[in-house]
Amino acid sequence: MPHKIGFVIVSSSGHEDGFSARELMIHAPTISGWRSPRFCQFPQEIVLQMVERCRIRKLQLLAHQYMISSKIEFYISESLPEYFVPYQAERFRRLGYISLCDNEKTGCKARELKSVYVDAVGQFLKLIFHQNHINKYNIYNQVALVAINIIGDPADISDESNISSREKLIDLYLGHHTEDPALDGTYTGKQDYISPLDDLAFDMYQDPEVAQIIRKLDERKREAVQKERYDFAKKLKQAIADLQKVGERLGRYEVEKRCAVEKEDYDLAKEKKQQMEQYRTKVYQQLELHDLMDSELTRRPFDLPLQPLVHPGSPHHRKPVPSLPQQEERPTEKRLAEPFLQEKPSSHSQMHSPQRAGVAQLLPAPDPHPKAESLPYDERPLPAIRKQQGRTDEESEMHNTDVSDAQRGGALGEPEPLTEKALREASSAIDVLGETLVAGAYSKTWSYREDALLALYKRLMEMPIGTPKEDLKNMLHASVFLIRRAARDIVTSVFQAALKLLKMIITQYIPKHKLGKLEATHCVERTIPILLTRTGDSSARLRIIASNFIQEMALFKEIKSLQIIPAYLVQPLKANSSTHLALSQVDLLARLLRDLGTGGSGFTVDNVMKFSVSALEHRVFEVRETAVRIILDMYKQHRTFILEYFPPDDNNTRKNVLYKTIFEGFAKIDGKPTDAEIRAQKKAATEEVEKQKRAEIQVLQGQLAALKEIHAEAQEKESDAMKAKNQDTQERKTAPPNAPEIPNNHYLDNLCIFCGERSDSFTEEGLDLHYWKHCLMLTRCDRCRQVVEISSLTEHLLTECDKKDEFGKCYRCSEAILKEELPRHIKTKDCNPAKSEKLANRCPLCHENFTPGEEAWKAHLMGPAGCTMNLRKTHLLHRAQTLQPGKGSAVIKSGTSGSKVGSKIPTPKALSASFPAQCT
Repeated sequence: MPHKIGFVIVSSSGHEDGFSARELMIHAPTISGWRSPRFCQFPQEIVLQMVERCRIRKLQLLAHQYMISSKIEFYISESLPEYFVPYQAERFRRLGYISLCDNEKTGCKARELKSVYVDAVGQFLKLIFHQNHINKYNIYNQVALVAINIIGDPADISDESNISSREKLIDLYLGHHTEDPALDGTYTGKQDYISPLDDLAFDMYQDPEVAQIIRKLDERKREAVQKERYDFAKKLKQAIADLQKVGERLGRYEVEKRCAVEKEDYDLAKEKKQQMEQYRTKVYQQLELHDLMDSELTRRPFDLPLQPLVHPGSPHHRKPVPSLPQQEERPTEKRLAEPFLQEKPSSHSQMHSPQRAGVAQLLPAPDPHPKAESLPYDERPLPAIRKQQGRTDEESEMHNTDVSDAQRGGALGEPEPLTEKALREASSAIDVLGETLVAGAYSKTWSYREDALLALYKRLMEMPIGTPKEDLKNMLHASVFLIRRAARDIVTSVFQAALKLLKMIITQYIPKHKLGKLEATHCVERTIPILLTRTGDSSARLRIIASNFIQEMALFKEIKSLQIIPAYLVQPLKANSSTHLALSQVDLLARLLRDLGTGGSGFTVDNVMKFSVSALEHRVFEVRETAVRIILDMYKQHRTFILEYFPPDDNNTRKNVLYKTIFEGFAKIDGKPTDAEIRAQKKAATEEVEKQKRAEIQVLQGQLAALKEIHAEAQEKESDAMKAKNQDTQERKTAPPNAPEIPNNHYLDNLCIFCGERSDSFTEEGLDLHYWKHCLMLTRCDRCRQVVEISSLTEHLLTECDKKDEFGKCYRCSEAILKEELPRHIKTKDCNPAKSEKLANRCPLCHENFTPGEEAWKAHLMGPAGCTMNLRKTHLLHRAQTLQPGKGSAVIKSGTSGSKVGSKIPTPKALSASFPAQCT
């Protein structure tokens, strides 16, 4: 059967200080594992050597929560070339690789356990770690491995399994099949079955010492099954289950102690250490492991070192020679006082105590010579001490796990007699119910305790209606007395029987016999404190059962009107109360508050809010979180009344994270945006504005570059034209005086048809630049960026502009006004009224009326006493304006009249290509 294989670290490519690869040889809850050096080079390597040549069946790797390798490769080899000689690649055979998750979904707060099933033979295993996943926590780009587990079989076991096959065949025919799979403790009978105790998850959550005990008991359980000692095997199975819970709890304590030491909180570390020692001692005593050992095991001590690296099924395994136990004297241990422990041992226990006097008991023993370097837990010896003679069987009510005291199935005989202490304690119940039933309720055997409660349940159900009230009340009080005792029971079935009996009394017995509210109050007040205490039990199952029953009981119509349970739940949390108890109380309050509300239920705004505000200061995060949820639920119903219990909502108050969460929850309930949402909206708006600015700047930069290019070309052509003109002038000077002049047929060349300016730089590209920047008769629309005549700007905005839907026409001044400003513009009547087109022109820049006609536009826009709002005037140098008489005027007039209704300037291809969105 495959089992856990031990190994040692042969070499590693490097490690961070304090995180050596040798840490991988130890499996325990507090192990940190191996880490690569900071800013290391990849890949990183680790070589393992198994204790023997074996066939690997399963590999398990526990990855770090944020130092995660993207890929891990596996190689196996039979041997190494030489010691400390670089490993040759051909010596290792590649098995494959695994990819690890980047852990982003969990926020790098969980560890990934990867299991790989393989079938490879060898003794050396090499792991190659590739580049790490990038995250904000792994600032040094490291990879790490918390633990590795190897499961397999010895490679030479198949050879020895074939020995004496003839004898096995004879035994098979004779019916002496000693290897019956049904007798194996694996429950499956398969040869490839892997025990859960060999799984890596078992060791990483278990206390190492308890894990060793569990493995030893599991081995004895398999032996008991093979010998058909099923009762003994059943006890061992229950003990293993209980010890697993104990080991997990001790493992958590060890982790908490280690964290306290790292934070230098030595008081907390000392408290955790004492808590572990007390709990370990109490559990070992209460589980009574000595009852789980047969006579053969009692003849040899348990202080021999265990060797789990060699599995019992391996041919290399040899049983140790049993030796007689040494007599040891031990001082009497202090017992925990319990209200229902027997003062004297029963005759049964007295009869067996001499036989059990020398039985070894699995208890922790302090090491008088602690070692400086801790050994791997697999190599630690299992401590053992002798049980003191005359020790009686005890059962503790404070035990946190379900432990069976005896086998449930058909216990024969009568429960043991009551002790003197029990007789005095239960005298009133004995007078009403009888000694036999009370003795069963006090019995050490849980089946007797359960049967006693069920018998009492039946007796109460069969009580006739005509029974005197005094007898009914006495019966109820006696029953409540036994319910209180059973409510503390560590056995789940007994606890459930007590709850069943209590429910029947409240919902059936009291209404049936009309005992009234006083008796119902007695039942609740005597039992609810104990039930609330059980909601803090370490067993999750008992906590859930107790919490659900309290919620159910509070909703009983017989109890709901009494308003008792809410009064208990709103009691302030004690500072020293356990985490489970505090969490269960606040969770119960939240659930019942939704069911009952605050109207006549025992819950009021005042007591609920006082409890919730005090719970905000609890040390446990889950308690504070539930308190916040309660406060928000209360705010949904009562709004302003809730604000009286909190300080004012200001920046100082919001420095407290809880208050900030609460006030943001209030804002969300009111439909207001939270601070985070407001910041997000502002950020989005700012980003949008910045984006628009960047886009506009980019467009303007492109326009500027195009204009510079056009201007440079224009200057170059102007320079060429000047050179040609000078040359022509010189030729004319040298020509004969009587030579006839050649008529000029290119009068319109180098002339702006709008302003009449003539310049040698007014080539095709030069005119484009003039129209775009300098012509006093033209302007650019602020909305669509097109170049239009100033005289037709109003009609352009109203009819042709891409943003024409944003403008409306004022009936007084006839100008284009933004629609959102048009009502205010008309109402104020501040605009200068426009005249008819036949009487005057209207300037859209300075909003003045002037003489009608085309020539008047030129005088108004270009003259020194004309329009004061024409910005192009201020950017131009005063140059001489030369106009051709007659024909030139006709050309300009024709150009302006031809673009009367929002006309656009026809631009050459060069300008259109440079500014496709501005001009067409």
